[in-house]
Amino acid sequence: MAGERCGDDVSDYLSQNPQLAQWIESFRGYCESNKQWSARRKFLLRNMEAFSTVKPGMSSSSLDRLLSLSMVWANHVFLGCSYPQAVMDKIKEMGEGIAVQDPPVHKTTKDGIMAKGKRSATDEGDADGCVKRAKATPNELESRPAGRTATWTVTQKAGPPPQAPAEHQPFFNRLYKAVAWKLVSAGGFGPNLDHFEILRSCVESCKQTLTCVFVPLKDITGLPAARTQKDGHVCEIRCQTVYMGTGYGRDESAAKAMASKEALKVFQGRKVTVKICRRRYKGRDVEDLMLLDEQPRSQGFPPALSCPFLDEQLGVGSS
Repeated sequence: MAGERCGDDVSDYLSQNPQLAQWIESFRGYCESNKQWSARRKFLLRNMEAFSTVKPGMSSSSLDRLLSLSMVWANHVFLGCSYPQAVMDKIKEMGEGIAVQDPPVHKTTKDGIMAKGKRSATDEGDADGCVKRAKATPNELESRPAGRTATWTVTQKAGPPPQAPAEHQPFFNRLYKAVAWKLVSAGGFGPNLDHFEILRSCVESCKQTLTCVFVPLKDITGLPAARTQKDGHVCEIRCQTVYMGTGYGRDESAAKAMASKEALKVFQGRKVTVKICRRRYKGRDVEDLMLLDEQPRSQGFPPALSCPFLDEQLGVGSS
């Protein structure tokens, strides 16, 4: 079975299962080296069977959780990133026995994650414990990392590195063209479109996925003074950790629709640009990656619901 394959057997197994090979390859990050991807691919294949609803070629919440944990594991192994202890214990369990050739040595790398030995059983319920619980508060927000998200983006303590906009810009140039064609076929941008479906389909056509973070409106600080109601939810949409839009609604679905509409507005200009900007997050100023159009802004950005570039944040999300 796929979950039991390791070592050189992985390539042989995938060569005999070309559909599985093509599907699993779609989750490779643009910035992942061959060594990094080989290790994370083993992690994905060996843990697939522990997530009962993960089926090749099909999207599911279980797949999202598995992808999230695979990125966390790879970031820890290759970049030395650290996470809350419950998450570290989880990825240690899931990654035991996966040998990485000449792994880098980090001062923050703890014991165990590279240890070789017998791997204890993993179950989907444990994954829920590490992932779903984060949705309850804005301090532990859920994230849905995309298959080709650059691995360095999860925990840059001081914010995104200076080269981040240039590295992300080619993807958003492609996405800009995909959105433009999609809107033309839909008759143009308007209020009656399914904005989330348009955005989602365009992003997935570019081999990526969206991240949607939801927080109850009452838990948000720093909202505009005119927004006095406390009922409802706020949704923040990102792709490749780049902020795209925020929306408010009576429930998560309505908030997601509004955030998608705001995100699509950015694509109405002549081009889109990824920039590093300062904004508020949990009462402090932080640097964030943001997708912008050419229009001057008369007011500041809405407060961030997540900050993928702080060490204490584990992005875990739903959409």
